[in-house]
Amino acid sequence: MVPHRPVSLVLSYQYPGKYAFTVLAGAVESDPTLADVKLFFPRDRETLLATVKERADAGDTVVAAWSFYSASFAASAEELTWVRERLEGRSVLCIAGGVHATAEPLQTLHAGFDLIAIGEGEHSLRELLARVQRGDEPRDTHGVAWLKDGKLVQHGRGEGVKLDDFPPFAARNAMFGAIEITRGCIYACRFCQTPFMSKARFRHRSVANVAHWARELRRSGRRDIRFITPTSMSYGTADETMNLAAVEELLAAVSEAMAPDGRVYYGTFPSEVRPEHVTPEALALLKRYVHNDNLIIGGQSGSERILQSTRRGHDVETVVRATRLAVEGGFVPNVDFILGLPGEEASDVEATVALMERLAELGARVHGHAFMPLPGTPFRDAPPGQVDDETRRKLDKLASQGRLYGHWKQQVTLAEGIASRRRPRAG
Repeated sequence: MVPHRPVSLVLSYQYPGKYAFTVLAGAVESDPTLADVKLFFPRDRETLLATVKERADAGDTVVAAWSFYSASFAASAEELTWVRERLEGRSVLCIAGGVHATAEPLQTLHAGFDLIAIGEGEHSLRELLARVQRGDEPRDTHGVAWLKDGKLVQHGRGEGVKLDDFPPFAARNAMFGAIEITRGCIYACRFCQTPFMSKARFRHRSVANVAHWARELRRSGRRDIRFITPTSMSYGTADETMNLAAVEELLAAVSEAMAPDGRVYYGTFPSEVRPEHVTPEALALLKRYVHNDNLIIGGQSGSERILQSTRRGHDVETVVRATRLAVEGGFVPNVDFILGLPGEEASDVEATVALMERLAELGARVHGHAFMPLPGTPFRDAPPGQVDDETRRKLDKLASQGRLYGHWKQQVTLAEGIASRRRPRAG
C-alpha cells in the first residue's frame, strides 16, 4: 500500500480572517485523527507563497485557506490570483470560507477558489482534511461547494457547532485570541451578517469551558483576556432579557482563572453592549470585575424611523440613557453609528449627526461606520452608504475634537465595491 503524502494546511493569517483561523486551527489541532497535519500561519502574501512552495516541494499535499468578510473579499481574491500566478505548476488545493463565501458562493468560486465552505466550518474543515489525508475526494466533504461546468454544486451546509465541543483558539500552535462565548444573535438587525450566518439564536459556551481556556491562556504567559460575542450582556440568556447572575458567574470564574495579575476585558472590543442593557446594575457588576475603562455601545442611528426600519429593537432615548449611565458609572462610552443606512432622508441624517454631537457633549466617543450592503442580509440589494459634503464637514469637526473615530471614509469605497460586484437575485 502506497503511503499518502503528509498534509500541510497553510492559513492566510491576516486581518480579519485570522479571527476565524485561530478557532479553526484549534478545531484541527484538537482532532487526534489530524495529528499529522502541519499548520502554518503566514501573515503576508510573500510568506504565504513561500510557505506553499516550500511545503509542496517537500512532497506535502498542500491546502491553502482564506477566510474573509464581504469587505475584504476583493483583497483576498486578488491575493489568491497573485499566489496562483506564482505557483509554477505546483498543485495546491485553495479553499475559502466565512460569511461572504456562504452568502455569495458563486462569486467566491468564480474568483478562483477550488472549494468553499458553506456555513460554519469546524466540522467541514476537519472532514476535508481527513479526506485529503486519506487521498479521498475533498469535494465529497459535507458543507462544501464547488463549480462544475461553471455552475454551483453544493454538498449540504456546515452544521452549527456546540461551542464547548471546540477550543476557542489553537493553544498547541500558540495562536491565541479572544474567546468566543456566544455565537448567533436573536436580534437579527437587517444590516448585520451574524444572525444570517449562524442563525438568529444564541449559543453560549459554558462557564466551566470558558474558565478552562482562560487558564490555558494564563498558562501561556498572557495576562489579558477578551471575548467575542454579538451582545456581551446577553450571556446565559435565550431572549432579550439579561441574566446578570450568569454574567457574574462567568466573570468571577474568568477572574479567578486569570489570577493573580490577569486583566479581564468585557463589553469592549471585540464585542459590544446593547444600549438597553446598560443599566446601573449591569454597570456595577462590570465595575467589580473588568479592567476596561470603556464600553462599546451600539447606537447605529439617531433617527427613530431608521432604528425601526433596521429592526434595532431600541429607540434613540435608550442610547442617550445608556451614554449617561455609562459616564456616571465610570466608563467612556464608544457609541457605534452607521452612516448612509437604507431609506435615510436628509432629516434622518441630521438627526444622527445631532445625536452624535449630543453624545459627545455627554462624554462619549462616537465610532463612525459607512453602511455596506452585505450579502446574506435583508439589505443586500440596498445602495451603498454615502455621506454628503455637509455631513462630512460636521464629522470632520467631531474627529478634530477627538470625539469621532473610525474608518467610515474608507468604508464608503468598500461599500461601493461590494455593490458593484453583486449579482442580481435569480428569478
